[in-house]
Amino acid sequence: MTTRDWAALAATLEQLLRLRSFPFGMKLFADRAAMEAIPRIRRPQAVHTLDQAVGQAARLGWTVGITAADLVGAQCRAVVGLGGAKDAAWQSGAHMTGVWFATDADARAHQAAMHCVEDGRYEALVVSPLAAGRLDPPDIALFYATPGAMMYFINGLQWSGYRRFDWSVVGESACADSWGRALVRREPSLSIPCFAERRYGGVLDDEMLMALPPEQLDQAIAGMQALARNGFRYPFPQYGLQQDVRAGMSASYPSRGT
Repeated sequence: MTTRDWAALAATLEQLLRLRSFPFGMKLFADRAAMEAIPRIRRPQAVHTLDQAVGQAARLGWTVGITAADLVGAQCRAVVGLGGAKDAAWQSGAHMTGVWFATDADARAHQAAMHCVEDGRYEALVVSPLAAGRLDPPDIALFYATPGAMMYFINGLQWSGYRRFDWSVVGESACADSWGRALVRREPSLSIPCFAERRYGGVLDDEMLMALPPEQLDQAIAGMQALARNGFRYPFPQYGLQQDVRAGMSASYPSRGT
């Protein structure tokens, strides 16, 4: 029995942000058998990147369980702490020298900059659409959206209990900026998806990725609903480059109408 109506939460988020893919959750399991017990779990029939498993949840609506053996290499495993991936070879970043970075020192610095779950604590991971309610609760919730929708979501988070957000960009392996950072730091984590996410995970050219603890979705939704009552809704209506701005501004700021 679920503790909350995940389908209703997902539908509200989809409506407010006009999402083109499913909001989804991610949950780590210390025991592989617990992962395999998730209802209607799908297991990879081929070697994948983690980006592909995430894309299957977000684009196809599948519930997918993975272990270290299902993933193509240590880079995918390290971010979510599967399989003891962060060994000396991974830390060296040698496999990325001359591919993404000019020198061994650059590659090592990149690996050190990534947000990664602690090695050795987990055997498996599941990604699943929030609406399915199969991860109750997920460790983190995630969704893809356009930059405009992301700005509106952030405005919702800042409506009450304001804070400034500062996010990281590691470049390639940007999943460390989204699900890696959110799993480690338990806070909203926005990323610009990298080449691998777009090539293998089906991420569209105009999409960004937000990952955050699921309970913070309620805060953001309440904030966006408050903004909507003030006339601020997504998608943002275009006003016009050469019109007199006072009529538009006065709807929000009456003192600027003259």
